[in-house]
Amino acid sequence: MLKTAKIAADYILPLYMNGLSGRMLKAPSANKNKKREILLVYGHHALLERWWGLVENLNQYGNVTVPDLPGFGGMQSFKRIGISPSVDAYADYLATFVHLRYKRKRVTIIAVSYGFVVVTRMLQRYPEIAKKVDLLASIVGFMHQDDIVFNKYNQKIYKFIARVFAVRPVAFYIRYFMLNKFMLKHLYAKFPNSRRRMLEVTPDEFDESMDFEVKLWQANDVRTHWLTTSELLGLDNTGQHVSLPVIHVVSEHDHYLNNVAVEQHMRQVFSDYTQFKARSRAHVPSVIAGKQAMAVLLPAGLRRLLNKNPAQN
Repeated sequence: MLKTAKIAADYILPLYMNGLSGRMLKAPSANKNKKREILLVYGHHALLERWWGLVENLNQYGNVTVPDLPGFGGMQSFKRIGISPSVDAYADYLATFVHLRYKRKRVTIIAVSYGFVVVTRMLQRYPEIAKKVDLLASIVGFMHQDDIVFNKYNQKIYKFIARVFAVRPVAFYIRYFMLNKFMLKHLYAKFPNSRRRMLEVTPDEFDESMDFEVKLWQANDVRTHWLTTSELLGLDNTGQHVSLPVIHVVSEHDHYLNNVAVEQHMRQVFSDYTQFKARSRAHVPSVIAGKQAMAVLLPAGLRRLLNKNPAQN
């Protein structure tokens, strides 16, 4: 992963938007005949370097841009400018980025997990952007709180815990006393969700994986993490139609989402729905996954669509 991060660094630029500073990854097309403009939107637990393996797969089909989201990946949080980190705030932020970056261009949008929540809300709040989109793809995205596998009682408990963890003094304690290298390496790997995320990590990769987990947890704003988690546990993105078909990639063994419920909710909102299956053992590949491991998120059916001239989609 260290070698991968060094390669990714060659394509990372500063990003200044709406009074906040972060980073942006811009990878040119690896194929001069492929001219798509691809916007990749990451999800929770984010760092640009984490998604370099997916970028390496996507830039076979065009130019790839990945912007930081406020409070994620080391970017300053919305709280710095007096805004709560809500789905609406992220939708507005992403709409500004699209308008600036793709003024006269069409764009392929591929969004991972929470990133697709933001993209959906953006398209609902800014329907004119849908006219610029030549292909919309969700990678293990979701639409509604009922898509999450936790039962109603557990959702309420987790939502309460998330709100408590987002309180400033508690978040401060978590960041500087719980998210240090010692605590993460000795406790984090024992949690059930963490074990699921490490299903594809070999014993030889464990230390590397934990080192990167430390970077991830420390790069992301604690209050942003828990406030967005709380909102997701009450999410409903089904209230407004989006005039676009959606391509949805489901994980074969997703430990977070009910894929049947996700499909039902996506069909309520989008003009058409096509599903492809990623043969993944978890929600997404491990945090140290490289190009080969990340390839699972782009099944053959989605690759065929990406390989077409955008005008044909």
